Amino acid sequence: MTIDADGEGRLAADFTAASDDALDGPRGRPCVVMAHGFTGTRDCGLDGFIDVLTAAGAHVLAFDYRHFGQSSGVPNQLVSPARQIRDYHAAIDHARALPGVDPDRIAVWGVSLSGGHVMRVAAEDRRLAAVVSLTPGIDGGAAVALMLRTRGLRDPMRVVGRAAADVAAAALGRPPVLTPAIGRPGDAAAITPPGALEAMTTIAGPSWRNEFPARGLLAVGVYRPASKVGQITCPVLMQIADHDQVAPAHSARRIAERIGASTQHYPCDHFDVYTGTAFHEQVAAHQVEFLRRVLSSPTDQKDRS
Repeated sequence: MTIDADGEGRLAADFTAASDDALDGPRGRPCVVMAHGFTGTRDCGLDGFIDVLTAAGAHVLAFDYRHFGQSSGVPNQLVSPARQIRDYHAAIDHARALPGVDPDRIAVWGVSLSGGHVMRVAAEDRRLAAVVSLTPGIDGGAAVALMLRTRGLRDPMRVVGRAAADVAAAALGRPPVLTPAIGRPGDAAAITPPGALEAMTTIAGPSWRNEFPARGLLAVGVYRPASKVGQITCPVLMQIADHDQVAPAHSARRIAERIGASTQHYPCDHFDVYTGTAFHEQVAAHQVEFLRRVLSSPTDQKDRS
């Protein structure tokens, strides 16, 4: 499946139909629209979540942003939060028009960087029915501060140097200056906590590439998707890894308290929520519990009242 993105490109996507009728309603079933975080693609560890959500009665539309996977966009692998938010809106519009989808029961799902995106998207689209934000990257400045505390100056400055060189290359029409997305401690990569590279390699699908134009790090560093959370009107589930070495947990906790989100905490790190990890089943079960509650059809809600 492909989705038009602002008339400027196309998004590669997969639609997985609900395998249970628990959430059936007069206008169809709800649909969860999901995308990965940072440089992740839809074949990187999302299947476990898709399986449990469709078994719970929701359709799932998973897509790749422009510049990633089989989606269009030049240069490849460009991380642009602003474009990725627009891609979410395009995917939501597409989902609302699909046969069998209740257009008023659309939920957005995000993890890591996209866990922040879905907060901004929900603030901009008040028709959305629910938000699931997993290990969210909610404050770029806080993430940079965490990086400096744990890595010192040398390695981050090497990445910043590449980012500056990439900005110059783009201005001159030259090929992008690439840098690894994830590496080991001491590498000139965006994400380098111990075990991060091994964890990502475990879930990575064939379309994932461990590189991106380094200018993207500058955009992420100043990104604050929670600046409009006061405009969110739908229920929100925030799932926070209390030992997160990538997306600071304290930033997510602060936003969750501010908006009165349903909040779940896990004594784990950023990548410990995917299929095959100790916390995946618990994380997925909390998502099912939340979505069944907030996405139940008006008829079901009336019956329970």
